[in-house]
Amino acid sequence: MQGQAVAGPGRPGVQPGGQTRHVDIWLIKATRYDDDGYPIRWIRSAIPSNSLACVWALVEDAISRQVFGPDVEARVHAIDETNTRVDIPAILASHRGEGARAIVMLVGVQTNQYPRAMDIARPLRAAGVPVCIGGFHVSGCVAMLGEDAEELTLARELGVSQFAGEAEPDRLDVVLSDALAGTLKPLYNHLKDQPGLQNVPVPLLPGPIVRRSFTHWSSFDLGRGCPFECSFCTIINVQGRKSRFRTADELEAILRLNAAEGVSKFFVTDDNFARNRNWEAYCDRLIELREREGLEARLLIQVDTMAHRIPGFIDKVVRAGVRLIFIGLENINPDNLEAAKKRQNRIEEYREMVLAWKRHPVVISCGYIIGFPADTRESILRDVDLIKRELAIDVLYFNILTPLPGSEDHKRMKEAGVWMDPDFNKYDLNHRVTHHPKMSDAELDAVFHEASRRYYDFEHMERVFKRRVQLKNGMRLTTLYNLIAYREGPRREGVAFAEFGLGRVIDRRERRYGLPIENPLRFYARYAWRFARTMGAYAYTYGRLRLSVARAWRAWGRQDEFPYADEAIAAVDERLDPLVQETADRSTPYAKKRQENRLKSRLQDGLQPEPGLSGETVGP
Repeated sequence: MQGQAVAGPGRPGVQPGGQTRHVDIWLIKATRYDDDGYPIRWIRSAIPSNSLACVWALVEDAISRQVFGPDVEARVHAIDETNTRVDIPAILASHRGEGARAIVMLVGVQTNQYPRAMDIARPLRAAGVPVCIGGFHVSGCVAMLGEDAEELTLARELGVSQFAGEAEPDRLDVVLSDALAGTLKPLYNHLKDQPGLQNVPVPLLPGPIVRRSFTHWSSFDLGRGCPFECSFCTIINVQGRKSRFRTADELEAILRLNAAEGVSKFFVTDDNFARNRNWEAYCDRLIELREREGLEARLLIQVDTMAHRIPGFIDKVVRAGVRLIFIGLENINPDNLEAAKKRQNRIEEYREMVLAWKRHPVVISCGYIIGFPADTRESILRDVDLIKRELAIDVLYFNILTPLPGSEDHKRMKEAGVWMDPDFNKYDLNHRVTHHPKMSDAELDAVFHEASRRYYDFEHMERVFKRRVQLKNGMRLTTLYNLIAYREGPRREGVAFAEFGLGRVIDRRERRYGLPIENPLRFYARYAWRFARTMGAYAYTYGRLRLSVARAWRAWGRQDEFPYADEAIAAVDERLDPLVQETADRSTPYAKKRQENRLKSRLQDGLQPEPGLSGETVGP
């Protein structure tokens, strides 16, 4: 289809002899389907999409520059389907009125959202509405597999235009103009020309959209691109290995625009905030705004396992308003880390890294991957127990190693003819989509859920609270709510934290294409039972955790009277670091040499037990 127009006269765009006076631009962030084929949607969802915020700002900017001409009125509608129903009849109505046209842009579509996005597009394309899809699925497939990637066949068959790459600064102008004219191209490929992020419209979502999330958090990015080369990652192949950044002035503009909308809490979506060369300038600006004007910002950032090495980094980001951090721990076995080209993760420094963050009032969540080729059921469960005992992490995000389209892993497996599940809806990191060399499909599925249950048992979650009290970290409610979401989301709803929400909404008539509409009696009976069971589980977990909080917090301010200590917050002799000792059988020559050099250097400096936070020491 390359070079052909997706839509022409008589379909979307200006009809012969007609004049367009009104254009409705629908920006839709699609959700994915659950295992029964129903869209995952909530009364209140989690953090809204940064892609939606970026595209909203770019489209508003295009309209302000009269991209359609001075005589056309344009309106923008943003829909985050995780909390808002996509009203297909309303979109069609906006396309059929006299002098009116609709343009639909499917924004930030990930692989697991691709089937749902195509089902949204299906009736729209049948009615002649121009539709364009962008996001990591399209960009990753085009980047790694070429413009004719079979993973995008359905979009081509439906006549959905594809946008690969980033839309800044004004690349959407052409897309919007072509859509109105009925001449959308099959593909707009900008992957080879990654734009700068300075002097472009900054991400922004209107306050009412942000307030449809139960957290009232919004999101923005300050940098794109990553210098590392992890084989399971799609970011490096879509946004590139060369990092690009916004300025501190643009950060201030983001804060002020959001403050005007009543929004002050943000997820900074940079894959690695610590590698943003402007991180200190950002922090200085945030601190200045708070101290000079009282303009507060509460932040969630993502960092790598080496961020604690940067002089002053932790102290300054916490002072600037960071209260939650996400660290890509990934694994505690050197063979798995090297297999994934994750050599920057050094298990001999994990303890030091966690304790460096634990000196501050932040909630630490870490990503952890299950299903590496060397994994077994026994090794996975042993490692979970080791993490519980030795690392003072608050919440652990379990996911299954997944060959996402756009990653090196996916391309390598595809070229080798390795089976990968053809159902893209399962590529959410919670479903197994390929076979494991050592475990059966059933065994991998089972151990994935067993690992989560083992980490989030009530005894360990109470230990999390006790550590926070002993270290004077506070944030008991934030920790409690995170533990509930990370524990119950996968167990009760089959969703990860980023997909979690409050009040699941399921419409019987809204089901995945090809699946039958269920009998009302059967559907509502099952839905009522599921709702009652889920609410009961949430209530039980909440009650148990509130008791744990009460028991732990009775020592607040009286830590000397009610001392608490365990291995994770005690000092340790690095010569006997349990993380290194108990994973030695899965170490590699590279890791062993690195660990030996580190220990030799520390011995030359007069090795002392690695400082803990509880005043106790583990080891001789």
